[in-house]
Amino acid sequence: MNIFHGFGSQLLLGALATVQLALASLVVGSLFGVIGCWLQLRQNRLLRGAGYLYAALIRGIPDLLVVFAVYFGGSLTLAKLTGRYVEIDAFAAGVFALSLSFGAYAAEIARGALLSVNAGQREAAWTLGLSKTQALWTVILPQAARTALAPFGNQSIVLLKQTSIVSIVGCDELMRKAAEASGATRQPFTMYLAVALIYLVLTGAATLLLERAERRASRYLGA
Repeated sequence: MNIFHGFGSQLLLGALATVQLALASLVVGSLFGVIGCWLQLRQNRLLRGAGYLYAALIRGIPDLLVVFAVYFGGSLTLAKLTGRYVEIDAFAAGVFALSLSFGAYAAEIARGALLSVNAGQREAAWTLGLSKTQALWTVILPQAARTALAPFGNQSIVLLKQTSIVSIVGCDELMRKAAEASGATRQPFTMYLAVALIYLVLTGAATLLLERAERRASRYLGA
């Protein structure tokens, strides 16, 4: 670790924070995606419109602006509610902002996957005596999940890289640690090259997991 001038452990801590940030955003963002998809598939125009507005609004704004809106807007809102300045935790703000962004894309992925299932599958399930709920869980969702797996996984890898923008509001993730190390050592090339390699390892591991999941999901297709 001599080439990192004592900052190697800090970079590893930053990498750990990046993984934690990505996983937390993935979980919360998936929940947002489910809610967004549910809204978009409602018959009620207001609910359906709200779902489409959420997806269009968030996808149409740069992720950096979403982070700024959550971090600074959250502080401003809490200050007005409490009558005093409240500083938002950078990690929590980052998770919420990235979750909003991920959820908008996840909603579109889920909606497309559900609509891709042939209507005949539903009719066949009902003919066999399954209720709508049983048909959804045993027939529709498994097929939709297989269709959504690849785009969902790719978006998850994008999310892992998007965590770097949260450094702008002071979250101690990988890019933030690299910037601190670069300023202290005056070796920006070395530090950012190390960060690039860490990101390659993280995204490579995520890609392998995705490929394994895809093989497992499609293992019966050729049977």
